[in-house]
Amino acid sequence: MPPAGIPPAPLAPPPSQRPGRRSVAGVVAAALAAALLGLVPATRAEAAPVLLSQGKPVTASSQEHYGTPATAAVDGDNGTRWSSAASDPQWIRVDLGAPASLSQVELRWEAAYAKSYRIETSQNGTDWSTAYSTTTGAGGTETVDVSGTARYVRMLGTARATGYGYSLWEFKVYGTTGDDPGPVIPGGGDLGPNVHVFDPSTPGIQAKLDQVFQQQESAQFGSGRHAFFFKPGTYDNLNAQIGFYTQIAGLGLRPDDTTINGDITVDAGWFNGNATQNFWRAAENLAVNPVSGTNRWAVSQAASFRRMHVKGGLNLAPNGYGWASGGYIADSKIDGQVGNYSQQQWYTRDSSIGGWSNSVWNQVFSGVEGAPATSFPEPRYTTLGTTPISREKPFLYLDGNEFKVFAPAKRTNARGTTWANGTPQGESIPLSKFYVVKPGATAATINAAVDQGLHLLFTPGVYHVDRTIDIDRANTIVLGLGLATIIPDNGVTAMKVADVDGVRLAGFLIDAGPVNSPTLLEVGPQGASADHAANPTTVQDVYIRIGGAGAGKATTSMVINSHDTVIDHTWVWRADHGDGVGWETNRADYGVRVNGDDVLATGLFVEHFNKYDVEWYGERGRTIFYQNEKAYDAPNQAAIQNGTTKGYAAYRVDDSVDTHEAWGLGSYCNYNVDPTIRQDHGFKTPVKPGVRFHSLLVVSLGGMGHYNHVVNDTGASTVPAGTTTVPSTVVSYP
Repeated sequence: MPPAGIPPAPLAPPPSQRPGRRSVAGVVAAALAAALLGLVPATRAEAAPVLLSQGKPVTASSQEHYGTPATAAVDGDNGTRWSSAASDPQWIRVDLGAPASLSQVELRWEAAYAKSYRIETSQNGTDWSTAYSTTTGAGGTETVDVSGTARYVRMLGTARATGYGYSLWEFKVYGTTGDDPGPVIPGGGDLGPNVHVFDPSTPGIQAKLDQVFQQQESAQFGSGRHAFFFKPGTYDNLNAQIGFYTQIAGLGLRPDDTTINGDITVDAGWFNGNATQNFWRAAENLAVNPVSGTNRWAVSQAASFRRMHVKGGLNLAPNGYGWASGGYIADSKIDGQVGNYSQQQWYTRDSSIGGWSNSVWNQVFSGVEGAPATSFPEPRYTTLGTTPISREKPFLYLDGNEFKVFAPAKRTNARGTTWANGTPQGESIPLSKFYVVKPGATAATINAAVDQGLHLLFTPGVYHVDRTIDIDRANTIVLGLGLATIIPDNGVTAMKVADVDGVRLAGFLIDAGPVNSPTLLEVGPQGASADHAANPTTVQDVYIRIGGAGAGKATTSMVINSHDTVIDHTWVWRADHGDGVGWETNRADYGVRVNGDDVLATGLFVEHFNKYDVEWYGERGRTIFYQNEKAYDAPNQAAIQNGTTKGYAAYRVDDSVDTHEAWGLGSYCNYNVDPTIRQDHGFKTPVKPGVRFHSLLVVSLGGMGHYNHVVNDTGASTVPAGTTTVPSTVVSYP
């Protein structure tokens, strides 16, 4: 299966004593997704006050239900409204996008109004000043004069006039902007030449599928990127073979809106029946009637199968049952049996299946109807009845003839799909509110689009960035199509997310450049402290690669500083094959570092780093499914010596952590340069009542190096197994 330095000071682990997080008592928080408008004045503002708030990013402390979002208070429609939970205090905040000279705030109340409230302003969204205050609010339409310069304006309600929450038809902020913001960046537009959109009457669909597959079948490190989108309807007699960097998806709101009577196939003929390198592809939002009754999806890492309805069985092994190293299914329904066969490990989340055939090393399920019961270590099934927190990946769809992106709602203790019982819950956002990024776009333009209030939709392609892409606005969606790939030049960090609510990163690959980057992806700055439990940032089908397509280097690949972040399917990979591969050539010491509290990882794949693959410093972290291989190319024992410890753990929980839990974790070694290497353990953790592990294993691949223990000093050595590739297991620890 495909396969030391000190991190720079800014990335040093946080101190063991962290400041308290939940400091605002009595606030009922719920998820709010902001709608965005792409229009910013292209010329210098006139002296007369103008409406600044309409269509701008907006967040709130809570919302009464899905039909009363904060966005409704800045949409210019007096027939839509925001309403909060029925408690005090509550707030609604608008981001004007840039500092403005303020003159007036208009509050158009519904019947549920504020008796006491403040209008507050801020330059940074954190430090607030009071611009107006009253304890005798009268409801109706209230217009108050304010002054000063600010980017953020909020209404903070402290006492309600009724037993309901706070409810505003419109929240309007007036003022002037003194600086020319430059040219307007338009939202929407065409999706570029590598997005192929079909309807049932399109001629030559099979020929186009075959043409792209011929290009992509073995192009493991090529530059081609493609996305196939099928409009709602029925398509007969198709076999869509899906190669590298290829996405296939339906354009309905539900998978059953788009049916393929045929197959969506991934096999391994290009690699002599070995599927362990079938990476970087995706199938989403389609119903499939397989010709033989069973669809073949023989993939390995970074190959998501989301929102799919297979009206038959699903075979996860290649023709001939060669090796395979997947994999991930979410929000899908498989009517028949899933044939695991030769798949070494697999994670299935929030789905429904007709059965499961067998286990190999580590088969994990959470929130899956029809999943086998936990029986680890034999069969090696680990099953959780629900998934604690999930929020499905955003996806492109057609509403009539208009492209929109659907952003599914957050679920807690989820089980089964989001769509089987009707229209899924969430928010639809027009494509006009996205900057459609195409190859050649600069990081400066991308950042300007975000500052302007646009989401980002990366079309299939490869993007070099000479500066960091900064996502500093709450509720921003960054969605890639066709495995869009971002390469940081000159050692910059590819992307950073501010400590804000509700950012969604999905569907793209970050490929390290030849100059070492300190990090490749940062979610939240060091010391991030905001509570995002109601509206977390999600990282979904976001993959990181160091080497393989060429020499690349990064000290730490992914850093999660923001609390409550959900990592839902990632593969963070230091390449063991391809171009630019060697112990120092593609040096990458650390894979994923988690500093934030209450972070959840569902489907965490991290492999081959020079030192620690995963380090966890945050409290109350949880991982459901972890797959790891240690670096193949360690030249000798000394190269991985960690003080008196032999080797760096694949997954290390810091000694400062009091609470942590993980289910279904596997680490494999294949020290093929020096097979005499010994690894003291795969997992390292403090021994505390609040730190618990379930279903762990380590395995030596063909006797190429060995583990002395599984976790800490517990678990049998793999040495007695010799070359048999039989795992050593621990059912629970401590």
